[in-house]
Amino acid sequence: MIIDGVMLLWFGLTALSVAYVAIDIRTTPENTVMKWGFVLITLYSGPFGAFLYVLGCREPLPGLHEQYVSARWRQVLGSTMHCVAGDGVGILVGAVIGAAVALPVLVDLGLEYVLGFAFGWTIFQSLFMREMFGSFSASLKGTFQSELLSMNCVMGGMIPVSTLAWAGLAEAHDPLQPLFWFRMSIALMTGFIVAYPMNWWLVSNHLKHGMMTVRHPDDPSAGKAAAMAMPAANRKTHPSIATMTVVSFLVLAAGIAIAWIFGGLSR
Repeated sequence: MIIDGVMLLWFGLTALSVAYVAIDIRTTPENTVMKWGFVLITLYSGPFGAFLYVLGCREPLPGLHEQYVSARWRQVLGSTMHCVAGDGVGILVGAVIGAAVALPVLVDLGLEYVLGFAFGWTIFQSLFMREMFGSFSASLKGTFQSELLSMNCVMGGMIPVSTLAWAGLAEAHDPLQPLFWFRMSIALMTGFIVAYPMNWWLVSNHLKHGMMTVRHPDDPSAGKAAAMAMPAANRKTHPSIATMTVVSFLVLAAGIAIAWIFGGLSR
């Protein structure tokens, strides 16, 4: 089958891409959690993840990382990548569990949402970024809203793909088969694209951090200001947070509706 050849090429390129990013990013003056995020994103999206790393984060010349990542679209890229990298771990765990115990599709999606949100919020956002807020409890409170909005959009993009792609093939829903992971990779990439506009709003209103620069004290460029968007509580936003929360749930509902209309929720 053609799909077998496509998957063989895809997984081969993914392995090479992950190896490249994991090795190269060690010398990039970026926050540790963001480095892990780019490795995970590349694991999910293969050469596209490596392309985003080179285009969006890799320091072009020594001492230029702060200036390079200060562009708004790169800040948003970092924010979206951070979200999808963390949420993706929980989502994939939920998908594997759901397939292993043959959960109904709606229950499966609910489990993916809960685990994706829980891991992304408590670990990738709150735990790893607690220094920005002073404590883990303050970080939990400060990142809940932004994680919710972003997660809704990720799942809104993922659901139609994960439920409709190769819906009639049993191997597409079997974690022991390559097609399962290929399907979930495409779904996560779609979730990334759909979540990008919401992250643009979050970064623009200083509700999420973007790309960062972390240098060793001995680095000659260490005195430069780090490029990052600090979350700020009680900040007026345009549109309001309430409005954007509704928008995020509408995106999630749209994803579910598309899957429902085209029969993706019937299995």
